[in-house]
Amino acid sequence: MRINTTALFALLVGFLGMESAMAIEEPHYDVITSQAPYELRHYAPTLIAQTVVNGDMDAASGKGFRLIADYIFGNNLAADSQQAAKIAMTAPVTMEPQSSKIAMTSPVTAEPLSGDTSITGANQWRIHFVMPSQYTLANIPKPNNSAVTLRELPRKYMVVHRYSGFNTVARVQEKTNETLAWAKQKNLQVIGAPQLSRYDPPWTLPMFRRNEIMVEVAAP
Repeated sequence: MRINTTALFALLVGFLGMESAMAIEEPHYDVITSQAPYELRHYAPTLIAQTVVNGDMDAASGKGFRLIADYIFGNNLAADSQQAAKIAMTAPVTMEPQSSKIAMTSPVTAEPLSGDTSITGANQWRIHFVMPSQYTLANIPKPNNSAVTLRELPRKYMVVHRYSGFNTVARVQEKTNETLAWAKQKNLQVIGAPQLSRYDPPWTLPMFRRNEIMVEVAAP
């Protein structure tokens, strides 16, 4: 039976509410430069669960979300007990267009090829959740589904453009172009593909939604 993405997100938020009254964990970072709505951030190393899916932005987002949500809900094998374990949800949920010219086994930081900043033309996406900070590759439950993989990301610098509202393909491309323009204005060298990060459940009113376009840049 196919699970509706909105319903699954609702279950996730409900699960979090039962588990803890604490805020959802987000990746740790330091703000290096701030010029609203833009920031240059220095992110600490993170552990992510990721999957690569095909389709347009909306279809890929839903498919990727379901795969990783299935993993954190218990389709996994805990390292210490050989049983399934639930993993707390974090924010944001991030998606990044993938170039067909870059293999899935390429390094963590890949030099973008010409045209790789296009959101409108992307048909393959990497969807990832950042795992709670208590986990490492050694102790995190392992996915049962081979479509979901675990990956360590090193420290990195990210240019971030924060905005609210809905995310259409055209709007995400517009915000991506604005982000790249700001990075160029600040003489920052872009070394990664643009990422769309979303922090809120789908029932959040547009004006209260937190969206971010994130692009990795070389150390300033």
